[in-house]
Amino acid sequence: MNMPRNGSGSDQDKGAVWVAVQIVLLLLILFSAGQPALPGAGGRIEVIMGLLIGAAGLGIVVLSTTNLGSNLSIFPRPRDDASLIQTGLYGIVRHPIYLGVILSALGWSLLRGSLIALVITIGLFFFFDRKAHREEVWLMEKFPDYASYRGRVHKLIPWLY
Repeated sequence: MNMPRNGSGSDQDKGAVWVAVQIVLLLLILFSAGQPALPGAGGRIEVIMGLLIGAAGLGIVVLSTTNLGSNLSIFPRPRDDASLIQTGLYGIVRHPIYLGVILSALGWSLLRGSLIALVITIGLFFFFDRKAHREEVWLMEKFPDYASYRGRVHKLIPWLY
């Protein structure tokens, strides 16, 4: 399957290292689930919360990718032909895909009752914060309106951060 590319330049120039680290963190979360267990793991509340949070996260990812349309890329550097999206979920939070992935990982960690997965999920939040910072440097270079958008819309957590 061919993934969307960002135009000219090497994958490394587009932020491939960020993508590789992200994949490693997600695989660690996926395969670390289970040991050691969170206190109260496997209880009805943890399972329900895990399912609800995980489903919300997946829904956010799907809706966000739909909002991006042809702007979607696996790389953090915007595509050469990209346009700045400020509507839909992008009107509420600047990086909704990252938010959705974090929520999905949190839901998985709770569902599986894994302390290790939860700790890595917290690390994933800080990773996405740094990745978003790097991505925004590129976005500000490409889109003159990005600074104004950045001033109006929070980065990763709607209405908070």
